[in-house]
Amino acid sequence: MIHHNGSGRSAPTVTPEWLAERRATMVEEQLRRRGIRDARVLQAMCDTPRHEFVSPEQIEQAYADRALAIGQGQTISQPYMVALMLQALELRGHEKVLEVGTGSGYQAAVLALLAARVITMESNPILVTAARQRLKQFGLEGTLTVIEGDGSLGYSPEAPYDGIVVAAAAPEVPDAYLEQLVEGGRLVIPLGALEEQELRLIRKVQGQPVGRTLGYCRFVPLTGSRGWRLD
Repeated sequence: MIHHNGSGRSAPTVTPEWLAERRATMVEEQLRRRGIRDARVLQAMCDTPRHEFVSPEQIEQAYADRALAIGQGQTISQPYMVALMLQALELRGHEKVLEVGTGSGYQAAVLALLAARVITMESNPILVTAARQRLKQFGLEGTLTVIEGDGSLGYSPEAPYDGIVVAAAAPEVPDAYLEQLVEGGRLVIPLGALEEQELRLIRKVQGQPVGRTLGYCRFVPLTGSRGWRLD
């Protein structure tokens, strides 16, 4: 369905049916066709309404193949990047996961469908308040907790974690992440320069990091005591 906006260009009529169709297309064309094979990740991405995590002005672009600005200098990640990172965690449903960089709460909501317990950290108080309000409407209070704090230090009160996923680029792996992982646990983190990073999967093996590169990416910088110094 389309209507004509004031500029004379055709624009979609945003209905629940249109959004559901766009979400299904996103899963098929952006994820499955590009190598995302984890059936649980594909289903969670299909079940999570990404359009609820962007501004009303961006709803028509909610399922586009790109990151979108969410204010406060932050973004909601490209759908493929979310799926790639979560697939790398190899979650089966019983795990406890730490997410660093809540942002709008989208990836945390997807994670809550994949793990038994999700702790998500955000340093920006404005984003924390908005994410808590947004996630509350999905009834995830028992599974998901939003913590305001320095995510570069992890979150020791809930450690250890089966998986840690970091939605911000770090110059190096903070020691706390490896310390807070269980033996055999997985860390997914963008590492490198501010302009471009490697997306790394790191497994804790006999207490030591064993990693490989999943691809290349560009994330907003990880700030905090073990992140980038931007001032």
